[in-house]
Amino acid sequence: MTTDQASFRRLIDIGIALSAEKDTDSLMEKILLEAKDLSQADGGTLYIRSRADELEFKIVRTDSLGIAQGGTTGQDITMPPVQMFGEDRTPNMNNIVSYVANTGETINIADAYDSTEFDFSGTKKFDEGTGYRSKSFLTVPLKNHQAEVIGVLQLLNSISSDGAVIPFSDEITPLIEALSSQAAVALENQTLIEAQKHLLDSFIELMASAVDAKSPYTGGHCQRVPVLTEMLTAAACQSRETPFRDFDLNEEEWYELHIGAWLHDCGKVTTPEYVVDKATKLETITDRIHEVRTRFEVVKCEAIIEYQKQLLAAPEKSDELKAALDRELAQIDDDFAFVAECNLGGEFMADERIERLKEIAQRQWTRTLDDRLGIAHEEKKRKERAVAKSLPCKEQLLEDRIDHIVEHDAVVHSADPNNPYGFRVDVPENKYNLGEVYNLSIPRGTLTEEERFKINDHIVQTIVMLENLPFPKHLARVPEIAGGHHEKMDGTGYPKRLMGAEMSIPARIMAIADVFEALTAADRPYKAPKTLSESIRIMGFMVKDQHLDPDLFRLFLESGVYREYADKFLEPGQIDEVKISDYLPESGDTSM
Repeated sequence: MTTDQASFRRLIDIGIALSAEKDTDSLMEKILLEAKDLSQADGGTLYIRSRADELEFKIVRTDSLGIAQGGTTGQDITMPPVQMFGEDRTPNMNNIVSYVANTGETINIADAYDSTEFDFSGTKKFDEGTGYRSKSFLTVPLKNHQAEVIGVLQLLNSISSDGAVIPFSDEITPLIEALSSQAAVALENQTLIEAQKHLLDSFIELMASAVDAKSPYTGGHCQRVPVLTEMLTAAACQSRETPFRDFDLNEEEWYELHIGAWLHDCGKVTTPEYVVDKATKLETITDRIHEVRTRFEVVKCEAIIEYQKQLLAAPEKSDELKAALDRELAQIDDDFAFVAECNLGGEFMADERIERLKEIAQRQWTRTLDDRLGIAHEEKKRKERAVAKSLPCKEQLLEDRIDHIVEHDAVVHSADPNNPYGFRVDVPENKYNLGEVYNLSIPRGTLTEEERFKINDHIVQTIVMLENLPFPKHLARVPEIAGGHHEKMDGTGYPKRLMGAEMSIPARIMAIADVFEALTAADRPYKAPKTLSESIRIMGFMVKDQHLDPDLFRLFLESGVYREYADKFLEPGQIDEVKISDYLPESGDTSM
């Protein structure tokens, strides 16, 4: 093989190696080291052009001085960047590096001390301080596919076979230029990949922040769950215990987990605020208890008016009529207090409470104004389902009217019209029932069956949204990781009803992270945050009920992840002593 053939073979091998490198620091380092080796240079520097048109030092090497900075060395480069332009935006042509960056030309200097074209004062000052003799320079631009200079490669002091410093030969210059061209393409590709990754990360975090900002009830949930998920996953990777001995994630799998964790609640963008934020039974956009209270006020006024009419007709019965009025007003007050208590949803609605509610609802008040004036088009369409009453008319104090039925789209279809989800989803009628008696009769909590479906449906929507995104092969499990955090070990979870063995370890980790964050969150306006011990106790019960993975829960405690997370995110008053031995199985017992 001739010398030229060997050089070209070497150049091809270098190009292959550069294209295979995925780490940017390693790539830049490899570019400079290969160029030094190919040209027998004692030293070299790689500059990268910044958005501010500065040439930043990325890799610096001088073998004879033992200088190795930047790249994978861990040694910071303290030298300031080279400015491509002056303050008036005129190109900086005095410095050889900025000249090459501005012109795109290769410059070969045989001896810097003889050069009058460029300012080498900085180089000479460096030589004075080190005793070094900077002589020959080969400065080559790195151009991308659009012929834009994205960096500069500078080689210093070509060394001959007998150790003497000689100029860079005319024969080596084209090879270094060819290498620089390959390097620029590889570097730009890597930069574009990292830019796309950064854009994806930023978009994902933006989506999570938007979900959190949509409702004060979610707080920073979407941002904290990924942190806890990655903490527990790291503990599983480091564990040498039997359940996790063979569990580990490579770089791509870690990124897959990162995206899945950040997007685990992205489906909440489809959940209406008036459902997520429903703090009382009558709440929609506003709490309708105020409207109901106004009706009670009207009823009281009508009772007083009726009393006054009767008093005028029979003044001799004033004491009897006043006593009856007082009893009626007291009963109205008591009835409203009962309705208001029902609205809070804090007490179970037994049959007798529902019956009393229905009795109260039968009381009537007089409406004299048209209830179809000044309302939105959609509400007016719902009103038109019923025959308008002639005014004045009697209305019930609490009603389930036909216009309280609000239709909505219960399902967002995926690409497959025959099986939109690929799993079973129990879908109630596609409506919200805003009926007052209907909502006040909710047995427990503040949500109707339809609203609970809509809350749970965010998991389905998360899966559907993510499955319709064209994730590359190495991110194919993102929908499964993101959509599995409401599944349970016993197969009673939502929406796929997966058994524990059917769930990946990352999905099971997500379930623990989601529960623990929700229990300890201090930014939920509808509940006080639970202490560390209270949260662990509740999770212990969930493990016994086969809702959470017992092995991961044990790791969660024994690794100290629960406490590490608490120190970062919990209020000081929440952090109390946890006796983790109470929640760990005895020797030989794995059932918890």
